Amino acid sequence: MDEQQPVSLTKSAPAPAPAPESARSSVSAPASVMAQPSVSALAPVSAPVSGPASAAAPASASAPVARAELRASDADRDRIADVLREALAEGRLQPEEHAERIDAVYRAKTLGELEPLVRDLPAAPVRGAAPAGAHAAEADWPRAAPESENLIAIFGGSVRKGRWRVRRRTNALAVFGGVEIDLTEAVFEQQEIVIHVVAAFGGVDIKVPENVSLRSSGSGVFGGFDVKTYEAPDPDAPIVHISGFAVFGGVEAKPKRGKRLKNLRA
Repeated sequence: MDEQQPVSLTKSAPAPAPAPESARSSVSAPASVMAQPSVSALAPVSAPVSGPASAAAPASASAPVARAELRASDADRDRIADVLREALAEGRLQPEEHAERIDAVYRAKTLGELEPLVRDLPAAPVRGAAPAGAHAAEADWPRAAPESENLIAIFGGSVRKGRWRVRRRTNALAVFGGVEIDLTEAVFEQQEIVIHVVAAFGGVDIKVPENVSLRSSGSGVFGGFDVKTYEAPDPDAPIVHISGFAVFGGVEAKPKRGKRLKNLRA
């Protein structure tokens, strides 16, 4: 019989488990390598490169606004309207053309929209001193900035009445329509006011109080310009001057019976 070898009762220690790869690399790495800083830490931070767009501010931020883009004032619109009225009186424009351009004038918001409307017409007349008929007592009246108001009726109507402040100049245009101006309850802040009327196939009706002066310098061309002129006894009374013309239309201005200004300056 074969002899059985004795079995050892002593257990051998298990082989150590292999260390993780990261641990081995950290242990085996020389100290000098560990002390070296990373390349990314030493790399200088480069400043952002600015292109041509960011090198300079947009030109529109500081560039001046072109003249054509400037907002139009009431005085600018009145100046263009005067040119158109002169062109209509001289026969340069037909009534229909004049009506279309006047409508565009008072809808314009910039100078660039106004200038093409008179590009084919002579320049506006120079406005001189005050009318010769202005009374010397006007120096006692409160001064206000020159203002104007425009009443336009094209295939329709326009009415101004009740308690309202009369401007130094009121422009009334009636083309196949009617304009009504009632001054019997108005507030006069200037002694002399001018109502410039153009009636082309339309009519303008103006009513004034009995105690103001009413003057006229208008004319009718195949139409009527009927203004009942009157000089008030009070030298300080307001003066209403009606100017303009009627072409195949009518203009009428007269005192309204029973209507008087209680305070001539208010």
